[in-house]
Amino acid sequence: MPLGKPQRQHRIARLLEEQVISSQVQLVELLATDGLVLTQGTVSRDLEELGAVKVRIPGGQMAYAIPELAKDRVAPEEHLKRVLGEFLVEAAHSANLAILRTPPGSAHVVASALDRAGLGDVLGTVAGDDTILVVCAAPDGGQKVSARLARMAGLEAQ
Repeated sequence: MPLGKPQRQHRIARLLEEQVISSQVQLVELLATDGLVLTQGTVSRDLEELGAVKVRIPGGQMAYAIPELAKDRVAPEEHLKRVLGEFLVEAAHSANLAILRTPPGSAHVVASALDRAGLGDVLGTVAGDDTILVVCAAPDGGQKVSARLARMAGLEAQ
């Protein structure tokens, strides 16, 4: 089964972190050995969307890298607000957990936006098809986090 764009871009980002890749052709070949056959045009667009740039590495060689700033630029709080406003339909809580509901097939989009937003009171997320489990740092943080996310989405907290 072919990978979707998010999975494909994640694989590209991981390859760039793990090894020195100096050209798009080299990246296409590495992905092909991994069973992912892509055109150079697709790889070029993915690199652009990931914010990848060519940098000089020790020894003078040029290689692709994704600056840490790119992650921050891709998922600011406004992005999280937009994603929540579009996909969050319900927010509930229990102790240090927030439970978020989305339309079927959308939970991963919201969970990814939450993970990338870097909220200090959120330890992490687990996404199913239409439900996200948000693990909060504070033992009683579920209510605060679910209420804040519901407000960001324009919903009333439950």
